[in-house]
Amino acid sequence: MTKASAALERLLGVMRKLRGPDGCPWDQEQTLDSLKSGLIEEAYEVIDAVENGNYSDLEEELGDLLLQIVFQSQICAEEGQFEFSDVATAIADKLERRHPHVFGELEVSGTDEVLQNWDAIKKSEKKDGDKLASIVAGIPKHLPALQKAHQVQKRAARAGFDWKHIDEVFDKLHEEIEEVKEAIARNHEADIRDELGDLLFSTVNVSRFLGHNPEELLNHNIKKVVRRFQFVEERVHASGKDFKAFSLEELDAFWDEAKAEG
Repeated sequence: MTKASAALERLLGVMRKLRGPDGCPWDQEQTLDSLKSGLIEEAYEVIDAVENGNYSDLEEELGDLLLQIVFQSQICAEEGQFEFSDVATAIADKLERRHPHVFGELEVSGTDEVLQNWDAIKKSEKKDGDKLASIVAGIPKHLPALQKAHQVQKRAARAGFDWKHIDEVFDKLHEEIEEVKEAIARNHEADIRDELGDLLFSTVNVSRFLGHNPEELLNHNIKKVVRRFQFVEERVHASGKDFKAFSLEELDAFWDEAKAEG
């Protein structure tokens, strides 16, 4: 038995014991539904560890994420649905099937062709009778909206539905800005909401076209804004005055100090 398989067998055994008759009351009470929030939290903690560049934290957080998979697999095994080995087998089969350029004889010219083949194989797997599933179907409904918009646009682009040049993307963005202004001028609330949604979607498209993930960009920007605002708060606190005692121009001067520091 390899080191990896021994470690995995130990983990599966620990989970079976925790869920067993002499196990932990809390673990025994958990359901697939109760574990949902934990699964999401652990995934985000993995992302934080990656961004912090701390491999010790990453090792721990990947373990916590793996626990969620093992936990849910054990619950499903108890219900007679499937077990962890079925999960591992299914994903290994899928990876081999969707990489014919590695496990088969297909030749590809690069990443773009790999992704196109992936989408084509995925669509063929999702056939509904004689009807092929939409290329934009199956995106998780609970995915954050920016990430979901990004995924829709990426899939449409891989199918060939995309602008040819960044100037065209900006033209669309400017068009949406004007439509927001027009909706505001009409004072029509439903149109304002609709046009703002179109503007956000177009902004995501600019990010996607330039090769950036909008969710990551916005999170980075939020961290920057929070850091600078906290700098402003420190300046205000050091003055002994209340926030409202400062003019917007004075607060902007503090903000510019924060920007100069990075």
